[in-house]
Amino acid sequence: MRPLLVVVPLLLAAELAYYIYVPLPDSIEEPWKLTMLDATFRTVMHVASFKAWLCGSDYMEVMQQTTQALMGGSAGGEGLPGVKVSDVTFAGVPVRVYEPPAGGEGHLRRGLVYFHGGGWALGSAKSAAYDAVARRVSDELNAVVVSVEYRLYPQAIFPLPYLDCLTSAKHFLSPEVLERYAVDPERVGVSGDSAGGNLAAAVAMEVATDDSARVKFSVQALVYPVLQALDFNTPSYLQNQQIPVLYRPLMVRFWMQYLGAPLSLEPQYMVNNHSSLDQPNLTPELRSRVDWTVLLPKKNQEGYEPLIRERGLKGTTKAVQQLLDVRASPLLAAAEVLAKCPRAYVLTCENDVLRDDGLMYVRRLRDAGVTVTSDHYEGGFHGCFTSTTWPFDFEVGRRSFRAYVDWLKDNL
Repeated sequence: MRPLLVVVPLLLAAELAYYIYVPLPDSIEEPWKLTMLDATFRTVMHVASFKAWLCGSDYMEVMQQTTQALMGGSAGGEGLPGVKVSDVTFAGVPVRVYEPPAGGEGHLRRGLVYFHGGGWALGSAKSAAYDAVARRVSDELNAVVVSVEYRLYPQAIFPLPYLDCLTSAKHFLSPEVLERYAVDPERVGVSGDSAGGNLAAAVAMEVATDDSARVKFSVQALVYPVLQALDFNTPSYLQNQQIPVLYRPLMVRFWMQYLGAPLSLEPQYMVNNHSSLDQPNLTPELRSRVDWTVLLPKKNQEGYEPLIRERGLKGTTKAVQQLLDVRASPLLAAAEVLAKCPRAYVLTCENDVLRDDGLMYVRRLRDAGVTVTSDHYEGGFHGCFTSTTWPFDFEVGRRSFRAYVDWLKDNL
């Protein structure tokens, strides 16, 4: 009996350690904290999968409910003193508006529209992490922050989330709304992280090229944005495919859900069969806009070769047609369109499958004549920007958030 009392706890401890442990590169800061964050996220995924099987529900719907329950949120009554929080609608789209203390008469404030991340399927403007980001930005920048609660998968797929973001952004940019919130029309920016960075880039592009828009965004601030779905075998996708918390298969699945592609085709997308040379709409010109052998620094290319399929999925599927839409894949925009975009801040992390999306966008924007600040974190990982509160507060997260706010102070 006594040996069992010793062996069983040891076996359970070994099983737990095996479950938690994930091999990480040396550049990752605070690796054990990241492994714990990853273990928490994987546990949420397992719980959601079991609940979906048990109840016959959609997996991502259950993931939304589970993550919201665990991550918590704010009803708008807590946080930094003086920041007023209101849940309203802009042209029918739910938004949360953060207003700093009113200044003296005649003093206009900055404005910032923010789109949260989560693969167009998870996340919320009201979650604790995004609520904290918006409150701090509003307080430190003396800015009115509009955090948009766009529709998510499976209730909505492209282009509906994008249209929610565009509609709410245009509403805020209208002169009468800016006047109501005492916002300077010359100092309004758009921002977002991950899938929210995708939406921010697409909305910034649309507003910049809309000749009827009376007010334009003066800056765009993109945090590890996802910008293209033609190539899931870029160096960063391969190098970081098993790095928490955004694994390569998960990002591919997020894209397929967003575009309405059958999930049974995931193996085809993973090996770039969806963007093979026999796809009639994928012209050499379009391919050149995501050609990482030209757009990435040489150091990011070492040891990798492009994966280009001669033949792949038969015919051009609806999802493939949609991924060529620049509203879904801003990196595919023509140079003359990019040239009209506002000056940009692009934050990237070395240990992130989306690293090369951001770096390629930096290069394409600069080639088009746009002023770009590229802020790269060697020890960073996907999700670090919003990982600034206990128990998953990372030093690299605090540094990246501080740099983001400082850039907005100087440029917005």
